[in-house]
Amino acid sequence: MKLLLIEDDGELARSLVDRFREHGYAVDHAADGAAGLARVLREEFDAVIVDRMLPGMDGLEVVKALRRERATPVIYLTTMGGIDDRVRGLEAGGDDYLVKPFAFAELLARIRALTRRTSGTVTRLAAGSIEMDLVERTVTRDGRRIELLPQEFRLMEYLLRNADRVVTRKMLLEKVWDIYFDPHTNVVESHISRLRGRLNAGFTVDAIQTVRGMGYRLLAAN
Repeated sequence: MKLLLIEDDGELARSLVDRFREHGYAVDHAADGAAGLARVLREEFDAVIVDRMLPGMDGLEVVKALRRERATPVIYLTTMGGIDDRVRGLEAGGDDYLVKPFAFAELLARIRALTRRTSGTVTRLAAGSIEMDLVERTVTRDGRRIELLPQEFRLMEYLLRNADRVVTRKMLLEKVWDIYFDPHTNVVESHISRLRGRLNAGFTVDAIQTVRGMGYRLLAAN
């Protein structure tokens, strides 16, 4: 489960990131509205937690802009607790509204409720001839089933969600392995190599392109 926290209070953000990670979530943090919006439009997240009062682009603007592109679940986390504030937040496209100060247990419960309601929305991913069934946990290429180990499946899912986009080694370490430092190993390279071998067996086109000096790209046409 991947969350994006858009919060300018550094101390609160660090605390929330730590707490969510303790509960098994992968969490990214953006300290202002514009950076948060750019991140959520560039990557896939299961839910977004956004403060109303942010430097530059405020929370309402972020959610309005997001709703023009994505249906990602959004919960506001803010000191603005008036009825009018709540109404404006929900009308802008937010799904839930939690007022500071708050109990982490309540925030966690609300996030779980949001993601339960939307978890069935996308059950299949595809890029060219490659298809993934997220319910059955299967992958096929041109109708031929490809057997993947659990970590290879996670890697494949992330590449599919970002098809035709370059994903860096750092992004893969964070999103697939939940590693937020460079372990100085070839774990990414070795998994990409094995995944390539499974995907490309019997095919003439390499589905995974290496972008020199940048990272990897799953080709949408393959």
